[in-house]
Amino acid sequence: MPNLLHVDSSFAPEGSVSRSVAAAYVEAWREHNPEGSVTHRDLAATPPPHLSWTLVSSGYTDPEQLTPEQAEAVRVREEYLGEVEKADEYVVSVPMYNYSYPSTIKAWLDQIIVMGRTTPGEAGGGVLAGKKVTVVTAQGGSYAPGTPKEGWDHQVPYLRHAFEALGADNIEFITVVMTLAPVNPALAEFKDLFAASLDSAEQAARRRATSG
Repeated sequence: MPNLLHVDSSFAPEGSVSRSVAAAYVEAWREHNPEGSVTHRDLAATPPPHLSWTLVSSGYTDPEQLTPEQAEAVRVREEYLGEVEKADEYVVSVPMYNYSYPSTIKAWLDQIIVMGRTTPGEAGGGVLAGKKVTVVTAQGGSYAPGTPKEGWDHQVPYLRHAFEALGADNIEFITVVMTLAPVNPALAEFKDLFAASLDSAEQAARRRATSG
């Protein structure tokens, strides 16, 4: 029975573009995999702890000598790792905040990037190797070549590198641009671009969810 790990990170409980496109993916995936299960991790509702010396030092400590704080940090990390290791497929939604990604996404990745366990070894591999990874990103503007802020996208490049560090070799980014056009008068002329981008993203998400 396949398991899909669905991770959301937008702090907006309603009206989030990244969440809505990921939801379209999940809906299509459920229809395509009626016997499958979905694990939903909402990083905004339950933010993961940031990487700490307490957690890192536990890796150099005899398990029987862990302090209560270290033991708790390990327990929390194992919860995140368990979800990732159990899953057969992944959809992760990430809005852009200030030209980058939410700190909760960085904290989550710091919990699951464990050298020698989830990263590729000498023989290759990695926890995401051979599995389908779909990343839905939403951007208030556009950072495409030729735009005024070309090169300001510090969201997608980092995420690609981070997931590849986990062995991802079947990864697709689905990006919606100009999400602020409907609410920012200065971007009003791009409303049609946003609508077209959103429609295209939703269709891409459904196709990806039902692909092999």
